[in-house]
Amino acid sequence: MSLLYLGILLFLFILAICDLSVGVANDAVNFMSPAVGARAAKFKVVLIVAAIGILVGASASSGMMDIARHGIINPLYYTFDDVICIFLAVSATDIILMDIFNTLGMPTSTTVSMVFGLLGGSSALALSKMMDNAYTYADLINTGKALQVIIGIFLSVAIAFVVGLIVMWIARVIFTFNYKKHLRWSIAIYGGLAITCISYFLLVSGLKGTKLLASVGMTSEWINTHNWEILIYLFVGATILMEILHLLKVNIFRIIVLFGTFSLAMAFAGNDLVNFIGVPLSGLESYIDFTRHGSDGHTYIMSILAAPSTDPLFVSMKPWFLIGAGIVMVLAISMSQKARKVIETNNNLASQQEGEEVFSSSKIARTMVRTVINATSTVDKIIPKKVEAWINTRFNEDESIIPEGATFDLVRASVNLVLSGLLIVVGTSLQLPLSTTYVAFMVGMGSSLADRAWGRETAVYRITGVITVIGGWFITAGAAFILSLCIASINHSAGVLGILIVIGIVIAVIIRNNRAFKKKQSSEDVDLIFRRLAKSHNKQEVWELLSSHVLRMQGDFTESIREIFRNITNGVMHENIRQLRQASHDLENLKNKWKRYRRKEILGMRKIDYLLAVEKNTWFHLGSNNMTQIIYSLKRMLDPALEHVDNNFSPLSKEVIDEFIPICNDTDLLLESILQMVKSNDFKGSDKTLVEGNALKSRLSQIRHTQQDHLQREENNIRAALLYLNMLDETQELISMMRHLLRAAKRFQQ
Repeated sequence: MSLLYLGILLFLFILAICDLSVGVANDAVNFMSPAVGARAAKFKVVLIVAAIGILVGASASSGMMDIARHGIINPLYYTFDDVICIFLAVSATDIILMDIFNTLGMPTSTTVSMVFGLLGGSSALALSKMMDNAYTYADLINTGKALQVIIGIFLSVAIAFVVGLIVMWIARVIFTFNYKKHLRWSIAIYGGLAITCISYFLLVSGLKGTKLLASVGMTSEWINTHNWEILIYLFVGATILMEILHLLKVNIFRIIVLFGTFSLAMAFAGNDLVNFIGVPLSGLESYIDFTRHGSDGHTYIMSILAAPSTDPLFVSMKPWFLIGAGIVMVLAISMSQKARKVIETNNNLASQQEGEEVFSSSKIARTMVRTVINATSTVDKIIPKKVEAWINTRFNEDESIIPEGATFDLVRASVNLVLSGLLIVVGTSLQLPLSTTYVAFMVGMGSSLADRAWGRETAVYRITGVITVIGGWFITAGAAFILSLCIASINHSAGVLGILIVIGIVIAVIIRNNRAFKKKQSSEDVDLIFRRLAKSHNKQEVWELLSSHVLRMQGDFTESIREIFRNITNGVMHENIRQLRQASHDLENLKNKWKRYRRKEILGMRKIDYLLAVEKNTWFHLGSNNMTQIIYSLKRMLDPALEHVDNNFSPLSKEVIDEFIPICNDTDLLLESILQMVKSNDFKGSDKTLVEGNALKSRLSQIRHTQQDHLQREENNIRAALLYLNMLDETQELISMMRHLLRAAKRFQQ
């Protein structure tokens, strides 16, 4: 049995390494987004700064594990077997959820995942104990901690967003978008305040209570006693230093952003590290205590977890685990493509410029935007026109200084980092359970709103994105609780077999998510072209990228249309409802994808040379309109077919199917021919294909007229006849639109 426990413990540490990798990939958004979004330095430099912060924070971490040890469970009522089941369930749940969110490119909270995972896993064991003994749920579970986290979510979201909105608005009024013209009297004070806030944040959240500060006499008690003295000295020293650096032509905002990145990374590694390794280290401590004093894991009570760690072996090993965890985290953010995807999602929502919108519109977002527009109109009537005009001059985006490839400027990046650190310090001092993830994200969203980044053309998409992310946080809590409860129940009831099942589930989920992520990345290659296009200012390069983007989109579109047409026709002829539903799903995805890409390509057309745009505009819009009409044509074909088959109406007759199959085959060949020409950008055979398409349309006309005569004269099934006639009509329309698309694609590329 001891070998089994050792194997479980080793698996816990394997999960911890994986959890560190996927967890830091998600939490990297907290401390890297502002610097990456503002291009404060090259990505490698930002990465190095963050990595140093992580290593220092992990090395100096106090490694407090109270939440994992007795923050949720009451160890006096749990045996060694019980805690091992719970810890395995929590680790498996955490890595599954984090990997799913990383694959989706969505930021979430490791704190919420761990706390609710512990709550779910311990609840599974608590329910079992409540049935066998006279215990109450309150005896076994510390529900107050979970309630604190829920309250923290609401507080983090509301406070961070409002404060970010107000402070960013003030900062923009002071500095404007052309901030280099307004630094003479303000930059030293602003820089002094920023560095003071970040430094104090570093002391309180990053280094407070560590051996590093204790060695120079700055204990937690000393810092609490001398708060004001520390702040005053920091502000005076930082203000003088910032003025000197400004006179030496140093960009103060860049210093603030990089220093803030280092501080947040360090505080993250110093405090949030427990979210990743607190559970396996608690499991290690439990294992050491059990091997020394216990004989039966089913009866040995884990009272050691109820008090601070005192075991000499465990205490001596813990610093090495912390340093090792820091190294794993550094390697993870250096190599993880998922970390960059999460950062990209965050910065897209905060982008100052129109461009790629990741999220679609939603009813809630549309209602909110409409309400704000109405409220703004009312306020505009109250504010004096001169005041409004002056404020508008401070928000003149035409003068903005945004580096190439950046999504916002250094002023906003500095505000995001300073406020994130400051709010976390305030929350810590008031003992409020503010989440680093929530604070950093919502400050960024509030500052982007204040910066007028959410214009009328983008607001509904950005608000939908914010709602989606916030909803994901609550989903994390619920999913962590339910998933951990289920896994702990399997572990407890099925024993060794249950543990093996859990291990298999974790491995399968990770493999599946990685495959899904790679597939998603490969499908977004065309988006990479647009990102390069959006960053470029060379009109010739923009045209080449736009031409490539249009060609790729038309090729992918034609390939999708071909597959959807096959599923519709085969689904009708063979009464296959699954094929029809798949066609419906694919058509809806294609419609949404096309709406996003059409907007992107129009933005690209604005950036090419004017005379070239005049020449290409007709063919660009002809191709776009035909693609839209093709989607509508397939929709008109699909809806009656889906209704007919789903309701089990009489199928098409054998004679009709035999007549329609050659038409379907010839249409498929025509689509394949167009696809090959578009994908290869070789339109030499286009004239022949156009002639073949016209001949196929003529055949369809003859069949349609024959079918109309049959419908008028014969006593056949009217529903089936009308369905067939509709399919003939829309197939003819599809061929006509594809011919126009081929002609437009050829003329646009030449």
